[in-house]
Amino acid sequence: MKVEIDSAALADAVAWTTRVIDARPANPILAGIQLEAIDGTLQLSAFNYEISARHHIEAGIDEPGTALVLGKLLADITKSLPAEKAYLTTDGSTMTIQSGKSTFTLQLMPDDEYPDLPVVPAKLGQVDAPTFIQAVTQAGVAVSREENRPVLTGIRMQFDGDKVIMTSTDRFRLSRATFTWTPQDPNVQTTTLVRGSLLRDVARSLDDHQNVVLDFDADNPTLLGFENAGRVSTSQLIDGEFPSVDRLFADEYPIQAVLDRQALIAAIKRMAIVTERNAPIRMAFSGQEVTLSAGAADESQAHETLDIDMDGDDITVAFNPSYLIEGLSAITEPFVRMKMTTAVKPVEFNGQQESDSDESMDYRYLLVPMRFND
Repeated sequence: MKVEIDSAALADAVAWTTRVIDARPANPILAGIQLEAIDGTLQLSAFNYEISARHHIEAGIDEPGTALVLGKLLADITKSLPAEKAYLTTDGSTMTIQSGKSTFTLQLMPDDEYPDLPVVPAKLGQVDAPTFIQAVTQAGVAVSREENRPVLTGIRMQFDGDKVIMTSTDRFRLSRATFTWTPQDPNVQTTTLVRGSLLRDVARSLDDHQNVVLDFDADNPTLLGFENAGRVSTSQLIDGEFPSVDRLFADEYPIQAVLDRQALIAAIKRMAIVTERNAPIRMAFSGQEVTLSAGAADESQAHETLDIDMDGDDITVAFNPSYLIEGLSAITEPFVRMKMTTAVKPVEFNGQQESDSDESMDYRYLLVPMRFND
């Protein structure tokens, strides 16, 4: 293999591809990145059995060929190269990288031991990258860290015509994002369950100036594919039944309050200063005010009152402050509407653009209140 390539483009492609390589791979061969020089492009790929990454960049190919080298080492080398052309050459059991006055020699790994990458499924539909990234960020808020319950570590993706609904739950809260997209089949109706950490990793690595194409085969529902700016990833799906969570949303909420979102977040952070980790913060709604309080009678305490726009009876609810801040931070609108039924049933949070406008249903955050002592 003999390749001439732009060093900056090479560094970017290697960095993106090697992000899927685990720090301590279960199989040493999975520490490698596969390079193939063919038809005017250098094709790069990596795989960890759960997620695969494939990229290609233009290159001058003097001699086609393949090479498998340590991925993280190649990433460290390529990001340090001078801003000049780089030359990759394989000879026997080594690959040489030369750029400017710098030369590196890497040992080749046994290419025939590297596993075959999964076949990318058929195209399901597409959406602009910023919309997809925001939905993953919002839906991922309630992903569980309980590895012994794999289905709770996932984000359920429901494809229903031109709507995609992404949902996660850790049993204490539920996070749901909905967006409009362009499906290949306008009558599509299918559901997948993707590991939340993998989905977030894919979203973080997207070029937000390009659309995201999602690939899925309902007849072989084991993989979800992502295509963006010439980069292709696949993610293994979780095999399991996601909890039935739709019933957790109340048909009617008799008590509703609209608050300034940033003011509420700031107040919660101040209250949390005096509490032990994850001790409840109380919110007492009365008239057109809410009083936040934290701490017990024989401990440090804090109180703060915020103006609100409220309909319904007085109510006091208490929440885990971390869960409260995480949900509020995922809302993009300047105001938040809290919708309540009783002090112990889940409270729904929605964003809204104006203090007197309707709430947006594009993001719905449901949080179970904590029990507290008066």
